[in-house]
Formats: sequence, C-alpha cells, structure tokens
Amino acid sequence: MISGGNATVFVSNMDNAARFYTEVLGLRLVERYGNHWATVDAGRGFTIGLHPASPKYPAPGTKGGMMLGLEVNSPLEAVVQQLKGKGVLFKGDIIREEAGSFASLEDPDGTPIYLWELASVPVSAPR
Repeated sequence: MISGGNATVFVSNMDNAARFYTEVLGLRLVERYGNHWATVDAGRGFTIGLHPASPKYPAPGTKGGMMLGLEVNSPLEAVVQQLKGKGVLFKGDIIREEAGSFASLEDPDGTPIYLWELASVPVSAPR
C-alpha cells in the first residue's frame, strides 16, 4: 500500500544542511531544487527531504518535532570517531541495549539524530 516517502527536515540554511548530510554524514544527494527542496538518499529505502524554514512549517531544530535514525554498517565506535574528526559533537556516550548500540548527535539546526548499530543477534531470535 505505501511504497516510499521521506522524513522531512526543516532547515535554516539549505547549503549548510546539504553539506552536513552529504559531506559530513556521507549520504548521497539525489536532487536539489535551489533553496526550495533537496532529497538525500540515506540507503535501504530511507530518504531525507530537506525543506527551507517557513512560517507555515515547524521551526528548524524544534526538539521532539523530528528525529532521524540512521543505521550504520560499520562498527559504531569507528563511525563516531570518524564523525568526531569532522567536527561532529555527540550527546553523551554510546548506549548499548539489546537491540543494538546507539549514539546521539544533532544536525546544524539541532534536529536530533541517532546512529544505530544493529545487535549481532536479533532481539526476536531464539536463545
């Protein structure tokens, strides 16, 4: 029934946002329409739409209004170190839970993002 879509992130500066999601996080820019819209491919069918701020939409970086979860395919510790080398500040330490490991950061507008390294044994797997 539903075959796609995106998570829309309202941004204060399209150039800064596009640079962060592509050059810093390493995602692929699919299309960009000036300062009106950009689509970023986050892999495995997950698309992020970047939309400029406007009085008719939520303010960029509004806490709780948007959170992005990005699954990593390398050890989380290595990804965190690589992003720290690019100036990314993380919120707290890596959290390890049954479902995997998580690290929290924010984009330039304060939109919460978490990186997720899937647990090596799925939660639903028999033990």
